[in-house]
Amino acid sequence: MKKKLIVALALAAIAVVCTFQVACAEESGVSVTSHSAYLADEYGREIYSYNADAKHEIASMVKIMTATLVFESIDRGDLSVDEKITVSEEASGMGGSQMFLDAGSEYPVGDLLKGVIVASANDASYALAERVAGSADAFVAMMNEKASQLGMSGTKFANCTGLPSQSEQYSTARDVNTMTRELMKHDLYFEYSSIWTEDYVHPSGRVTNLTNTNKLIRQYQGCKGGKTGYTDNAGFCLSACAERNGVSAVATIIGAADSKTRFAECSRLLNYAFANCRYESVLDQGQSADIEIKVKSGKTKTVVPVAAEKVGMSLMRGEDLTVEYVPYDVKAPVAKGDVIAKAIVTCGDRRAEFDLVSPIDIEKASWLDFIRDIADRW
Repeated sequence: MKKKLIVALALAAIAVVCTFQVACAEESGVSVTSHSAYLADEYGREIYSYNADAKHEIASMVKIMTATLVFESIDRGDLSVDEKITVSEEASGMGGSQMFLDAGSEYPVGDLLKGVIVASANDASYALAERVAGSADAFVAMMNEKASQLGMSGTKFANCTGLPSQSEQYSTARDVNTMTRELMKHDLYFEYSSIWTEDYVHPSGRVTNLTNTNKLIRQYQGCKGGKTGYTDNAGFCLSACAERNGVSAVATIIGAADSKTRFAECSRLLNYAFANCRYESVLDQGQSADIEIKVKSGKTKTVVPVAAEKVGMSLMRGEDLTVEYVPYDVKAPVAKGDVIAKAIVTCGDRRAEFDLVSPIDIEKASWLDFIRDIADRW
């Protein structure tokens, strides 16, 4: 009797939680039927959440982390897009979604990245993992370490492809959204993510058609990239980023019933972001900041820095931001483009920092300049 009572209470508690989640979803003006969902702006501010911390298989969305680590290797100078990789038998035999690489042939890193990002190629993912870490297992260790660094506490990777694994592999909508935003930090990613279709010519002359698995690239205004995924256990998944009127958002869907639903619900989330958020600009790229900085030992005594990139933040209705300019200790010589200050933009507990740079070269003052300064003071 006690066991039946405990089970009944547990089921009742689950029902209450589910009802609460659905109610919250409806109150926000948007809802999903998928297993879980998460929507955030580019700075990680949560806009919408449903079952976001539930662990679930994510299929090929695993490749978001795979691509991120490859781009980081390129940024460090350990790898280049032009370097050619010899494809192993293991890589070419991965199966599933692939670009049908020839074992023993050499492929440029850039081409393999294209295969991963556009066509979700498992063979290209494996080949890149072997090159970056020395082995697929070592690469998976790197993936889990990076996940830990990003605070993705609900994630465990078992391979670099997302293919079904004998080892446990899972993530959450919140964590997938986090790693999608991390991938978006690499500008090179967007050179591949915008490709819709391409006939790829292999070194042998053979041709494979690569078609983007993310249909929102063509169907949703402002979509810049994203990653799909599907297995029987994961269901239909998608994490996509889009930008409109300065607002950049990332929507993540896990466990949709079918492909049409994942695209529709991801679009619905993005629509909600753009309907309820606005981008407030502080400075345009190259615009002067409201601060004057002293230059020690310089021919030019002061300089007004300019924004190295656009400075601002996306805000929800009713929110306001504040900006603070923090000067650095600047000493001549100074080169045009040197970072000499930063702008700190905050809204509530959100904070973003932007570099402010010198718009001019500033030479170091000579002894004659110092003498002239003294004479001018007299």
